[in-house]
Amino acid sequence: MAARPARAPEPRSETPSTPPARVDAAAPGPWPRGLSRAATMRISDVLAALRVEFPAVTNSKLRFLEEQGLVEPLRTPAGYRQYSPADLERLRFVLREQRDRYVPLKVIGERLAELDAGIVTEPAPAARVVAEDGVVRQGPGDGRYTPAELAAEVGVDESVVTDLIAAGVLRTSASGHVDAWAKEVVVAAAALAEHGLHARHLRTFRTAADRQIDLVETVVAPWRGQNSPSARGRASTTAAEVGELCTRLHTALVRGGVAGLTD
Repeated sequence: MAARPARAPEPRSETPSTPPARVDAAAPGPWPRGLSRAATMRISDVLAALRVEFPAVTNSKLRFLEEQGLVEPLRTPAGYRQYSPADLERLRFVLREQRDRYVPLKVIGERLAELDAGIVTEPAPAARVVAEDGVVRQGPGDGRYTPAELAAEVGVDESVVTDLIAAGVLRTSASGHVDAWAKEVVVAAAALAEHGLHARHLRTFRTAADRQIDLVETVVAPWRGQNSPSARGRASTTAAEVGELCTRLHTALVRGGVAGLTD
């Protein structure tokens, strides 16, 4: 009986089995780091979590923020959005920047890009309290400045700030403080001064801004007249959205006009 030929050994794979990927909180990646990126939350779950602090947030608002590239939920094969805890925290950051500081979405996007790249330190969570009326408010240390503090923060002479206040471009509270957003005004004003445009020339910007604010106030007036946390939340969110649209319109008109100067 003939001997059976020896069976050739099966070729061994050169690629070892790969263990499951492990999420490293310190590895580069989208901010925030250290939170789960498992997309297990439906949009209804996200809305329920956000409405504790942002009562007026809606499906359309979340879709709009997604369209702006500020959050990227997972899409299921059926097309449904699924969010992770990291996505939820990112949304909270965007909504707080809009509500508390009236920061334009473009600037928020730039800030998130810096956080994603690790260029800036992660924002410290602001102290927040809930008043008796149920409205979540900013706690102490909300970034308000005296004129001297603001000048030091920006790196300009204090007279730059006081001139803007005297011209009505900046307004102070009863305690003599200005809000955190005034920093951007001072930075821009200092740059314009290098082109010969000083505080007295900038009153027209204040006038234009006040008129746009009046338009926004007209839009949100129905909600401001209602004495409920949800109505006030809706007014705040709508004011931020309409204000952003007014800013975009104003910017487009100025850019178009300036482009015409060089034709």
